[in-house]
Amino acid sequence: MSLKQIYCQDRAIGILQKAFNQQRLGHAYIFAGIEGVGKYTAAVEWAKMLLCQDKIIENDFADSCGKCASCMLFQGQSHPDFHNIYKELYPFTEEGKNKKTALVQFPIDVIREFVLDKVSSRPSMGTHSIYVISETEKLNPSSQNAMLKVLEEPPAHCIIIMLCTSVEKLLPTTRSRCQIVRFGAIDKELVVDSLASLGVDKKQAIFWAGFCQGSIGQAMVWSGLEAYEFKRQLIQRLARIKLEDVLEITDLILQGTKNIVASWAEKDSQTSKSDLAKRVQKAVAQMMSLAFADAMKIEAGIVGDIVNADQQAEIKAIAGRFTAEQAAENIETCFQSTKWVDSYVNEKLVYERMLIELAK
Repeated sequence: MSLKQIYCQDRAIGILQKAFNQQRLGHAYIFAGIEGVGKYTAAVEWAKMLLCQDKIIENDFADSCGKCASCMLFQGQSHPDFHNIYKELYPFTEEGKNKKTALVQFPIDVIREFVLDKVSSRPSMGTHSIYVISETEKLNPSSQNAMLKVLEEPPAHCIIIMLCTSVEKLLPTTRSRCQIVRFGAIDKELVVDSLASLGVDKKQAIFWAGFCQGSIGQAMVWSGLEAYEFKRQLIQRLARIKLEDVLEITDLILQGTKNIVASWAEKDSQTSKSDLAKRVQKAVAQMMSLAFADAMKIEAGIVGDIVNADQQAEIKAIAGRFTAEQAAENIETCFQSTKWVDSYVNEKLVYERMLIELAK
């Protein structure tokens, strides 16, 4: 891959290219945007270009050659001057050695041992050492404060790229020391076409494109999991939910989430199962909230823009049972449940409480 092949992020890539052409490279960047829109891919390809030994420059657009020794090391994921930093490195730190701890926040030990202790080291091959730090919205204040000095006065050869889905979760002192490059959502039709080209059924592709709200990466992930049929069963049960059905639907959700987490863990060995479980739990709440949002649209006469276009009969049934005000309240209930997930409320209790509120 190359910078020219980054999908639908011309503005972000243009900002980086302008900085390179004007020889005004930043020492620290925040790549901001929803998960799965190409932030990590852009960071890798940007680093690959900067470290390339035989850059291709056409019409003020610099790209990697893909053939030099540096590019070949990138393809083998073994370039000595490129450092991919993520919270799951914790078991490889002195403090976390051999520990299998479920991580919610980004451990400060990873920042200390894999960033702060290494940034002063000179590059092995090129002119830069590049650190790409994932999920920086999970850095706690202590971790961010530990990085302030290197963000303010980094070694001349060092470039730090912080990938972030929620810039507001970073401290003002962190944000002020970095250049923020924003990555936008990808057009829904392009996401559908991309999924279809991978062999995903058109109805499923349309749903996942809407569900993932312009994140092509997440749409690709979800379309590859055992989740679509679960979604259909969930919406079917939601359309005729009664109080006496709550326990049965809860069991359906618990088994469904267990299966989805298992299939996801097989494809993603770097992310902890507890992290994946939280993502799936929040996704279940999102599936239900989108059903109520679709019902509100149908009630307002907007049929062509619903996410659950594959289950219009069920959405119309929901619209017939709930007023717009009730649907809005149910969306708030679903949103509130995601806070319960973050607060480590028992998963079964989260679903039971949410379903009871929806069934009342």
